[in-house]
Amino acid sequence: MINPLRGMKDLAFDDAKKFNYFLDVASNVAKNYGYSYLETPILEDTALFKRSVGESSDIVNKEMYQFIDKGGNDVCMRPEGTAGVVRFFISNKLDRQPAKYKLYYHGPMFRYERPQKGRFREFHQFGCESFGEASVYEDYTIIELISTIFKKLNIGYTLEINSLGCKECMPAYRDTLVSFLDAKKENLCEDCNRRILTNPIRVLDCKNPNCKEQLADAPKITTSLCESCDRDFEKLKSLLELNGIDYTVNSNLVRGLDYYNKTAFEFVSSEIGAQSAIAGGGRYDRLVEFLDGKPTPAIGFAIGIERVMDLIEVPKQESSGYYFGAMEESAIDTIVKIAKDKKQDSRVYVEFVAKKLKAHLKGADKIDARFCAVIGEDELKSGTIWVKDLVTKEENSIKIEDFLKQ
Repeated sequence: MINPLRGMKDLAFDDAKKFNYFLDVASNVAKNYGYSYLETPILEDTALFKRSVGESSDIVNKEMYQFIDKGGNDVCMRPEGTAGVVRFFISNKLDRQPAKYKLYYHGPMFRYERPQKGRFREFHQFGCESFGEASVYEDYTIIELISTIFKKLNIGYTLEINSLGCKECMPAYRDTLVSFLDAKKENLCEDCNRRILTNPIRVLDCKNPNCKEQLADAPKITTSLCESCDRDFEKLKSLLELNGIDYTVNSNLVRGLDYYNKTAFEFVSSEIGAQSAIAGGGRYDRLVEFLDGKPTPAIGFAIGIERVMDLIEVPKQESSGYYFGAMEESAIDTIVKIAKDKKQDSRVYVEFVAKKLKAHLKGADKIDARFCAVIGEDELKSGTIWVKDLVTKEENSIKIEDFLKQ
């Protein structure tokens, strides 16, 4: 027997209903906020992620599904969504337009990491990316968008925010942080020591309990912000408070990718175990420029769909559609022909085995059909079809030509 690969999962039945319900809710909210749908390729040039996510990140160093294709190209299966959207933005020369662009996406991502609850090697993300708007009001609005999605899904959360500074205030903070980390080197893990040389702020994101203890009194970026970053961060907090969105400041929140600056945020759930982040993102004003585009302010987020699946309850749907059945084998052809017409605008199930009426009614209940439509010997002779509304319990025998007009 061939099973799915480790960390890969089939999506069907109740999980598929939750998945599609999430996408319907999230997509409708994104559209209401002015976002248009974009789908990028699963396979991309490896250089895209090395230059955007950062060669110091665990994604690039350890987790990418990377290979040389038959044309000799170094390619990988996308490990996250933002870089591909930015690549689309630049390759279509949208960075040279004065307009602002809001794009949303969803699809599978791939990372070769240790599978655990809520974390798979193939997983799905829903995300939004906003280009061309530098105002902190956009930072607030994108957080509000996520909050709206979770509110509609009845998912509770805690919002954590931080500011990562900009190219004006980050260098001085980096020097201060490196001096602090150098004094702690012997007590930090191997990954942290590597990051001190490549991207020291990422050390603050270490999940190792011993490292967390060592970093408890690390200098905070929020005490080193320049006037502009400090003003924007204070404005963001006031906007959240004004609009009733609770938050906490987490000065060690740095996000897992190298391209973030200024606002960073995570939505956290206490109901899904150790993997508590259900959404996250922030501002990345220099990423377009890093990938050879014109300087463009941008901000975005991603929601891990598998992370929230267990928190979703799909509302009970009203019974809909038709169940068609025959009580005589000679009526099956007629049932199939009638069902063909109804399939044009209704959900339809056809039973190809002749059964008694009671069995057909059970079958209709099982698929949650609104109507059970059956033809037996008497209906064949009279050119009618027996139809029962399983909600109102009303039943009638109707001429077939009249039934097809309904």
